[in-house]
Amino acid sequence: MCAIKDVCSSRIVGYSIGARMKARLAVVALEMTVARSGGDVAEWVVQSGRESQAVFNRSKKFTRALARHGLAGSMGRVSAAGDSAAMESFFVLVQKNVLDRRRWVSRDQLRIAILTWIEGMCHRRRRKTRSGRLTPIEYKAISESPALAA
Repeated sequence: MCAIKDVCSSRIVGYSIGARMKARLAVVALEMTVARSGGDVAEWVVQSGRESQAVFNRSKKFTRALARHGLAGSMGRVSAAGDSAAMESFFVLVQKNVLDRRRWVSRDQLRIAILTWIEGMCHRRRRKTRSGRLTPIEYKAISESPALAA
């Protein structure tokens, strides 16, 4: 699984799940992120860690996708846990709340369970202290309102 998180709202804005860890996962997650944003990605920075799972983020396919959308890529420092803490905590929650809950018969069942958990629990029910006890969806709606009025 590859996921992209908006660190301001704590919302997972793009994700991709596949059978193998290939660059295509990161490209699909990035394309989903851009599509969900309506193409408004000016001044975004896409940061990834240096662990082995992030290697595909340095691939030619992924760097071309970044360039195609005018995005800046950033890579965390070696052994800098803070650089990837937001995503590490997300993947721990996926492990605890989805993967470890039961034995999965097929990848499709697991994929649907993960997506349901992200879109339902993660975005609509899980309140964040940092955002004033708002869910990511509530925070996004409130933070975008003044921009739309202007």
